[in-house]
Amino acid sequence: MNRKNLLGYFLRNLSTIIGIVLVWRGVWYVLDELDKIMFEGSHLWTAVVGIILGLAILYFPDKDLKEIEKL
Repeated sequence: MNRKNLLGYFLRNLSTIIGIVLVWRGVWYVLDELDKIMFEGSHLWTAVVGIILGLAILYFPDKDLKEIEKL
């Protein structure tokens, strides 16, 4: 792999990472605002629902939780 291809590879991956982080940051702020509006600033309910929803997303595609074994 030459230097130009390596730089292009690095920049593509860096832009993907930055894009994912920016989307995650936006979702985080939207959920914080929903906590303020709907639950008077309490993060308890959205945290519990988030954990349940996250586990469901990890479980349902292949009916196991092997993805979290790595943690």
